[in-house]
Amino acid sequence: MSNIHHLIAEDTVGSKVMRLAGKLGVERGHDVYVVGGYVRDLFLRRPLKEIDFMVMCDGVEFAEALAKKLKVKKIVPFPKFSTAKIPYKAIPLEVAAARSESYEKGSRKPKKVVYTDLQGDLLRRDFTVNALAVDLHPDRFGELNDPYGGISELKAKLLKTPLNPDETFSEDPLRMIRAAYFAAALDFTIDEQCFKAIHEQAQRISIVSQERVTAELIKILSTNKPSIGLIILQKTGLMKYVFPEIDDMYGLEQTKEWHHKDIFYHTMQVVDNAAQLSDKMKLRFAALVHDIAKPKTRRVDSKKGYTFHGHDAVGERVLNKVAKYLKLPNELRDYLKKLTLLHLRPIAIVNSEVTDSAIRRVIVAAGDELDDLMTLCRADITTRNPNRVKKYLQNFEIVEAKMSNVEERDALRAFQSPVRGKEIMKTFGLFEGKEIGKIKHAIEEAILNGEIENEYDSAREYMLKIKDEILTD
Repeated sequence: MSNIHHLIAEDTVGSKVMRLAGKLGVERGHDVYVVGGYVRDLFLRRPLKEIDFMVMCDGVEFAEALAKKLKVKKIVPFPKFSTAKIPYKAIPLEVAAARSESYEKGSRKPKKVVYTDLQGDLLRRDFTVNALAVDLHPDRFGELNDPYGGISELKAKLLKTPLNPDETFSEDPLRMIRAAYFAAALDFTIDEQCFKAIHEQAQRISIVSQERVTAELIKILSTNKPSIGLIILQKTGLMKYVFPEIDDMYGLEQTKEWHHKDIFYHTMQVVDNAAQLSDKMKLRFAALVHDIAKPKTRRVDSKKGYTFHGHDAVGERVLNKVAKYLKLPNELRDYLKKLTLLHLRPIAIVNSEVTDSAIRRVIVAAGDELDDLMTLCRADITTRNPNRVKKYLQNFEIVEAKMSNVEERDALRAFQSPVRGKEIMKTFGLFEGKEIGKIKHAIEEAILNGEIENEYDSAREYMLKIKDEILTD
C-alpha cells in the first residue's frame, strides 16, 4: 500500500480541511480522526466523495466549530447520535462522536448510544476495510490506526467484519446488502463466514425500511458491473426479500438460442451490457426488469420449446406493483414500464423487413426514450451464436440509420394529428364523442403508414376525403 502522508497530500482540498480539523481538536483538547470510506478510498485511489471525522467529544459542537472556521453558515445536526453534516462546497463533511450502539432485536435503530474510544468506535463498523482511522493531531498527522486488519483485507480484496459476522449483520441487517454493494463497487470477495451469516440471516432484511433497501439496490445498479452484487443477493437468499420477481427468474430455463438458458443469468448479462453502454442508472434498472414477467408467462410449446408470449405487456402491468413496494418515484416507474412494454419492438423490426411505417411507430411509441430503448435492445443481444449477433447488429444499424433523420424524429416525438379535435367538430358540426377520436386516429395512421405527410394541409385534405367513410361506420 502507498504511504498515507503522500496520499493525503495528493488531495489538496481534503488535506487542508483535515489539518484544520486537527488543529481545532488541539484547541478544544480533543483527538480528531478521519475514518471509514475516505481512508479506504485513499488507499484504493478511488474518487473521494466525503470526509468522515470521528471526534472524542460532542460531534455536533465540534461540527459547529469546524463549520465556523470553514465559513459554512449552517450544519445539519443529529443530536441524538452526536452527529452532524457540514455542507461544505468543496467536499461534503460529516462529524460523529466516537460511539458504540446497541439495538432492539426487531429494529435496526439503536436503542442506546454509548460514547467510547477509537477502537470501540471502529469495532462497531461494518467491514474491516472501513474500520481504518487516520490521526489528525498535528504531531501525529497521517498516522494510521488499523486495529482489525483492514489494510490486510484491502490487499486481499476481501470483505470481513470486525465483530463476529452474525453479530454485525444482526445488529444492522442493511449491512448484508451493503456487502453485496461493496463487492460490486470494489470488486472484492465476501469472506466465507460473512457469506454464511448473510445466508442465515437474510430474512432479517425485512426489518429495514424499504427506502434504505431500495437506495442500496440502486447503488448496486450504479456500479461498473452490477451483476456481481445482484448475484450475491441471489445466492445469499436476500433477493427473495429484496426483489422477489427477480428471485423468481432463478433456475428457469429458456430456449437454447440464448447465451444463458437461465432467465436470471440472461438478465444479469443484459444488466452488465447496459452498464457498459450507459452510465444511466435508470437504463440499467430497465435492463433488470425488462423480462420481469417471463416467469409468469412461461409456457412449453411442443415445437418451439419455452415461450413467453405477452411478457412485455404483462411486465408493464407487474411494474405497477413493483414500483409501489419498492417505493420508486413515479417518473422512474413510468420509464421502466415504457421500456419494458416496448423492448421487443425494435427486435421485431430487425427480424422482419425494415419498413418506414414500423420505424415511425417505434419512434412515436418511445418518444423521448427512443435512444434508451435502442440501447436496451442492444444490451439484450446475448445469443452465443456469433453469426446471429452479427446479423442483429447489422440490422440494428440499418434501423438506427433510418431513425437518424432528426427532422422526422422531432416531428414524431410529440406526435398527434395535425388537425385538432376542435377543428374537426367545427368543420363537421359535431360534438365531442367517439367520431372525433376515430377521425384523429385515421389521420395518425395514414401519417405513420406514409400515406400522407405529417403536416397540417395534408392532414386536413385527408380528413375531408375520409370523413364520410368514418362517420357512416
